Amino acid sequence: MTMQTKVRKIGNSLGIVLPKAALQAMKVREGDTLYLTESPENSLRVTPDREQFNAMMQIADRGMRQYRNALRELAK
Repeated sequence: MTMQTKVRKIGNSLGIVLPKAALQAMKVREGDTLYLTESPENSLRVTPDREQFNAMMQIADRGMRQYRNALRELAK
C-alpha cells in the first residue's frame, strides 16, 4: 500500500498529516505515540507504540551499546 501526503507548515514547525487509511492500518488514534526509525535510502519507518515494539527497541539499544566497537568494525 502506497499513500501520499505533503509536508506542511504547522505553527513554526513542519509536519505531515497522515491519511485516515494509514491511521486505520496502524490502528492508532489521536494522542498515540509513533516511532520513526531510520531505514535505508533516506527513508523512515513509522511504527505505532506497542509494548512488544518498545521492549524490542530497548533490547536493541542495549545490544548496540554493548557491542558498539564490534558493530563499528563490521560496518567498515
